[in-house]
Amino acid sequence: MVFSGEHGMAVTSGGRIALPKKIREGVKGSTCVITRGFDQCLAGYDKTDWEDRSREFLSQSLIETANMAVKRMMFSGAVQVELDEQGRFVIPKSLASYAQIGTKVVIAGVGDHFELWDAGKWDAYARHALEEVHSMSKQTHG
Repeated sequence: MVFSGEHGMAVTSGGRIALPKKIREGVKGSTCVITRGFDQCLAGYDKTDWEDRSREFLSQSLIETANMAVKRMMFSGAVQVELDEQGRFVIPKSLASYAQIGTKVVIAGVGDHFELWDAGKWDAYARHALEEVHSMSKQTHG
């Protein structure tokens, strides 16, 4: 399953959120792994996909500083969360703090995983990313 789409969701005062049906369909079972992502967002993985990704990370050289930094960031922040029947779970406080999650989030499908962004941060990121894509397209296609 490929995670795709952009979904605006509300976060309760207790930090609970519901995964949209389209995203839930990519999660095998009722467990997923949430960890720190890049650009101050959270990354979510199906548990099996996380285990596969973990093996990839672990096979990388520890000598390279960048590889070690990625491993530290990804593994130290990883938390398994259980989804209830409606696909809801509580975002761990440490991860919500890292991503500065407010009362509204955007859940974005990114192919092999999904990301949780504070809605305001996502809007700013998406505007900037679209400008970069447009600029690259102009350079490539004249």
